[in-house]
Amino acid sequence: MAPNMARNTDMFDLTGRTALVTGSSRGLGKVLARGLGRAGAAIVLNGRNAEALEKVRAEFASEGITAHTCAFDVTDEAQVEEGVARVEGETAPIDILVNNAGVNLRGAFEELPSEQWREVIDINLHGVFHVTRAVGRAMLKRERGKVINICSLMSEGGRPSTAPYAASKGALKMLTKALAVEWGRHNIQVNGIGPGYFLTEMTRHMAADPKWDEWVKSSSPAGRWGDPEELVGTAVFLASHASSFVNGQVIYVDGGWLAAL
Repeated sequence: MAPNMARNTDMFDLTGRTALVTGSSRGLGKVLARGLGRAGAAIVLNGRNAEALEKVRAEFASEGITAHTCAFDVTDEAQVEEGVARVEGETAPIDILVNNAGVNLRGAFEELPSEQWREVIDINLHGVFHVTRAVGRAMLKRERGKVINICSLMSEGGRPSTAPYAASKGALKMLTKALAVEWGRHNIQVNGIGPGYFLTEMTRHMAADPKWDEWVKSSSPAGRWGDPEELVGTAVFLASHASSFVNGQVIYVDGGWLAAL
């Protein structure tokens, strides 16, 4: 039997596992956290706003999902180290890490303020470095773990005004591959999910613009925006025993968008 295979007939069952999901007070992070919780995992919600996290924790608890909160800024190395140590010491070992926290600040490259470039790279790339390094140390000692990086269609290509975001997500794809190679022998799988165009709080203004809405729908073979719930199955797969021999992959959940290019 492979080292990470469950004896349980349901290889997608996450019961007994603990998942830390960064940026999970809203948006895709919240949806992914809920999905992992429904699959049986205990969830550690993360973000910078402790009050917002507590609201989500209470909401999850009312649905029967075990959830905890750990507020820290992924860009602050000291906060990350302290937060991860607190979870590992007081809550439970982190079996699953979902690096979801991210931001997209748009602007013409030639006029882009240096501060804006640094903010995007700091959150989307350096933040993943800080959290994955801290969590990875413990996973390496236990010789098991799952890391899921939330990449993007722009891990593969760019669009006007998104240079910092595309640069960060392209780098995240390669970090995913590099860590899969480095940690694979320790029974740690590092994979990514590349969402297409999904309707969230951050994209509803785009869907409300007729031109944007038509472009998204006409560019996708599915002919529509994605529902955030449609990301959950891939996340559960990558977090579960079912993906024990899947490593270094980015699975694009995009309605066929990249296939149509």
